[in-house]
This record gives sequence, C-alpha cells and structure tokens, in this order.
Amino acid sequence: MTLELSGVSVDVGATDRTRAVDGVDLRLDDGRVLAVLGPSGCGKSTLLRAIAGLEPLAAGTIGWDGADLRAVPTHRRGFALMFQDGQLFDHLTVARNIAYPLRLRGDGRRRARATADDLLDLVGLQGYADRLPRTLSGGERQRVALARALAASPRLLLLDEPLSALDAGLRTRLAADLRRIITEAGTTALLVTHDHDEAFAVADRLAVMREGRVVQEGPTEEVWAAPVDVPTARFLGCTRVLTGPAARLLAGGDDGRVAVRPGALTAVPEGSDVADLAATVLVATASPDGARLVVAVEGIGELDAVARPGWSAAPGDRVGIVVAHTSLARLPEA
Repeated sequence: MTLELSGVSVDVGATDRTRAVDGVDLRLDDGRVLAVLGPSGCGKSTLLRAIAGLEPLAAGTIGWDGADLRAVPTHRRGFALMFQDGQLFDHLTVARNIAYPLRLRGDGRRRARATADDLLDLVGLQGYADRLPRTLSGGERQRVALARALAASPRLLLLDEPLSALDAGLRTRLAADLRRIITEAGTTALLVTHDHDEAFAVADRLAVMREGRVVQEGPTEEVWAAPVDVPTARFLGCTRVLTGPAARLLAGGDDGRVAVRPGALTAVPEGSDVADLAATVLVATASPDGARLVVAVEGIGELDAVARPGWSAAPGDRVGIVVAHTSLARLPEA
C-alpha cells in the first residue's frame, strides 16, 4: 500500500487565504518512514494535517493504494495522528489510554488490555499499565502516546514534531527508540520535524520543505551527502560552503561546491602525521565537548574546527587539520 501526493496545495487563513503548501508531490511506500523536514512556517505541519484530512486541499490529490482520499473523512482514513504534546487523558491510566481506540472500535476489555500490555512491552514501559500520565516524565508520556497511536494498527502513522517538547539529550535517545518501535511494529510512518538529527535517526527518506514547497526528496543518506542547494545545506547543519580550488583542496576531486559540517575538521598538533592540511588558529573557544576553533587553512581560508580531545590550541598557534570526508557534502554547480 502506498501514500501518493500529486500537486498538493493547501491554503490557510480565515479571510485572507495564504498558500501554505504549494504543489507538493510525494510518495511513501508500505513499511517505510518518511521525514518531512523544514523550518517553522514552511508548511510541513499543514501538509501533515491535509494528509490526515484535517485541512481541505486547494489543488492536487492525496491517494492511498490508488484510491483518492479527498472525500474520505479523517476518521475513515485508517490513519493515526500523534502530536508533540501526546494529548493523553490525564484521568485514565496508561493502559486505558492505550486501549482507548480499541474500545472505541468495539474490542472487549480483556482483549484491549492484552494489546495495551503488548504495546507497553514494545515501547519499553513494562509495569506502567496502572500509572496515571501525570506521574510520568515527558519521554515516558511520549512513549505512551506512541503506543496509543499504534494500538489500532493504523495504515499510516502521522507524527507531528513528536519529540520537540523534550530536552536535547532525551530527544536523541528517543529518536533511536522511535525508529526501532516503528520498524518492529511494521508501520508506515510520516514524520514532520525541524530537527535534522531527529529526521536522520528515524527516517528512511527525507523530504526537505522550504516556503511551502518540497525542494529535495530522496533516501536519507543521499540528501545528507548531496544537498540540492546552499540554503538546504545550511539548514542541514553545514556552516561553510567552498567553491573551486578551495573545495578541491579540502575534498579532492574536480572543482565544485563543498558544504562543510561542524566537526568535519579536527585540529591536531603541528607536524602530526595524520594531518591533511596546515592551518593557523584565529579563535579558540572552550566548550564542554572540547575547544572550538576558527582556523585559517592554507589555500582555503577561514573554517571551523574542533580540537582533538585532550588537547587545546590558542590563537596564533600553528596546527594540523584532519578532514572527515564523511562530514563534507557535495553540492551541484550553481
């Protein structure tokens, strides 16, 4: 079964209608996970709501397994929607929250409870069935919300910024768990997020949105390695873009454009036999992860670097530079 969007456009606003989604084409195959990635206001959540049937289309079609969904109401699409705040019922236990959609469709109490217990095992919350949501941490609440979304075996799971309300460390851990849970459940999922690390950890494919349009779509690794343009590269975390001889000197190969991510360059003591390039330190800033540097690299110019763990450098020091080529991204010619 396949979700297919063709020329989807959505207008928003009570009086002065504004085009929030403009001519989007996307395809999501059965069992895959697609992340729609973009900054706030780019239209990604509006797109998700349109797929769910919560926003009318101004143009285009949304199809599921070849059937047009335009006239199909939200509750008959067989999709589950999980929001960033989880939206749990605070007066119900964890087990009853998860069982809620099962009871709505007519499952008996015993069967619904057995399914809830199985899902609690899946999301790593064994023994939490009789607790109330207010006693849970933010990460635990999101796991319960995910279990509830999976309870009715949806044809498609839609996740709207599911981890954005959590702190950075917890987001990183739960992103990996989210990928495992979705994969083990065999669920087709579409995630919208502004966090490229989260998208990379969870999804098979990325669709990058900007100003209502999808500007690039493809396998996660391919989008990460070859952004379509400079704004996309910068949104994906690249801090510098090099062209011509500077790009060739840093990355090797033919002249072209190379985007550099933080951490791509590591400074080591001058004369180290692992160094690829020579540089002079211009700025050194202490951080919990080690010194962050701005260096003037011979033949290239100013770039960001990190100091080798356990070693630091000061402005004016001569250093060697080790290049992590996997943290460089190739861009097409302008």
